[in-house]
Parts: sequence; C-alpha cells; structure tokens
Amino acid sequence: MIIFLLLLAVLIGAVQWRAAAREKAAEASHPPTGQMIDVDGITVHAQVMGEGPDLVLIHGASGNLREFTFDLTDRLKDRYRIIAFDRPGLGYTDRLPDKLGAWNTDAETPQEQAALLQKAADKLGVSNPIVLGHSYGGAVALAWTLSRTQETAALVLIGAVSEPWTGSLGALYDVTSSAIGGALVIPLATAFLPHSYVDRSIDVIFDPQTAPEGYGDHIGGGLTLRRISTRANAQQVNSLLPHVVDMKKQYGTLNLPIEMVHGDTDVIVPAHIHAQVFVDEVPSARLELLEGVGHMPHHANPQATVDAIDRAAARAGLR
Repeated sequence: MIIFLLLLAVLIGAVQWRAAAREKAAEASHPPTGQMIDVDGITVHAQVMGEGPDLVLIHGASGNLREFTFDLTDRLKDRYRIIAFDRPGLGYTDRLPDKLGAWNTDAETPQEQAALLQKAADKLGVSNPIVLGHSYGGAVALAWTLSRTQETAALVLIGAVSEPWTGSLGALYDVTSSAIGGALVIPLATAFLPHSYVDRSIDVIFDPQTAPEGYGDHIGGGLTLRRISTRANAQQVNSLLPHVVDMKKQYGTLNLPIEMVHGDTDVIVPAHIHAQVFVDEVPSARLELLEGVGHMPHHANPQATVDAIDRAAARAGLR
C-alpha cells in the first residue's frame, strides 16, 4: 500500500509538473496584449484601442479577448473606443477569490462577471457604452445591461445565449465542472491533450464555416487548456441555465436599442431557442438572421456585425 501511494504521488506530481510546463509555454507564446487593471485585488485584463463612443466587447466560452482582435477590432477602431475584456478565469483576468482551488465547483455568475468588468470599465473612464457579447458573453452582456440599464447606450448580441434551454450540456461539462473532474481530470487534459484537439474544437465551433487562416494561432488555444481556465469555463457554462432563467424575468425592463446577429445554422446556441425568442419578447430588439451561418457570424460575415454595431450607435444617438 505504501509503495502504491508513493507511486500515485509521483504520478500526480508528474502530471502537475507537465501541466504547469505547458501552461508556461502557452503564456510565453501568447502574453497579455492589453493592460492589467486592479479591481479590489483582482486583476482584469483589458485591451483598449481606437477613438469614439465606448464599445465594450465580451467574449464567449473557452475564449479570450484575442477572439475579437483577430479581425473585428480593426474594422471598428477608426470610430469607436474599443474596450475588450478577458472574462474571469479566461485569458489573463483572475477568477474571483472564492472560486479558486482545484476542488472548487462554484462558478462566477454572469452577474458577478458583469460587476467585475463594470468596475474595471469605470477605472478606464468608460461612459454610456455599447456593450457587445458573443455566445456565453451575451449572457454577461445582458447581466451588464440589466444592472446598468440607464448607463448603457445599446446592446449588441452576436450568436448570444439569451433564453433558457432544455436538456443537459453533456457528460464532458458534467465531469469537468465537478470537484473530482476539476482536480484530477483537468490536469490530465492540460498535460496531455494534443494541439490537434484544440484545432478540432475550433472546427466544431465554426461549422459549417471554417476558421480563417491563422485564427487558432492568434487566439492561443493553449491559454484555454490551462487548468484554471478549463475549470472556470466548465463551471461557468454548466451553471449558466438558472441565471438565464432569472434574467429572463427582467427582460421587460429593457428599452434600450438592441441589435442581434445570429446564424440560422448555429447548433451551439440555436437561433430558434435564443435570438428568435428574445426578439419577440423585447420590443426594442432587432434581429438579423444570417442564412447558412453557424456560431461565429462575426467571422463568417463580419460586416453584418459591424453594421449591427453602427445601427445600435445610431439608434442610441451616438453617431
């Protein structure tokens, strides 16, 4: 028994060492691109560029702010001051202190994430912003807007989670968001999953489109595979549903300009469950449904997203 326990300890140590080495390599190849903002002892990573009305960008699951800087920000920075954030636990933004630890199963809610990013935005002098959220980030953008309705100029939702759904998100999320999964399974994934796994995941996210050349290298898939980021992502996604249920009860208070862009072949966040329901219950929402487009409309048809932002700005009287 003693020998077995010693061998087990050596194995666990080897896995953790390899995971840490791969994390270090990922961070060396894809360092922070913006500035680090201290919010009550929590570090928030934000990249600010351009001039004009403030435009806040909030990325989706498994991502980071590089998702937007691949292409979209270059199309907007000539007429907006863009503030792109890493969400808690992803990219280079810290998790909230009470969510840390390998055995933790408690996730940052969309409301907690929005509150943290709002405090960082306040430190950057953000005023009356247009707030854009993609995918999971749409739920955070909705939480932001619901808590600061009078201080938010407009909302833009891109392939966004906005409505309750039925069914499980699958065994993978169930395992990786659990205590045992977070402590034992995720380090194995960080240590040994090949880069081809990330490439295949990107293919699934973009389907039926393909990712633009160089996209994977730009966003840094190794950042997502870090232990803290994989745990944060799994826990946040797997616990999202009840928070969307609660937010839905408040949608009647939304009277600001809302522009939505969604692909009609999106199977990750299906339009008929989310955007097409939301647009019918919120009078100020307008939806552009893109034919043949999947979960990444801002890459498949970036001009549609740019146009939606410009329409939101015009409706809000910012342009």
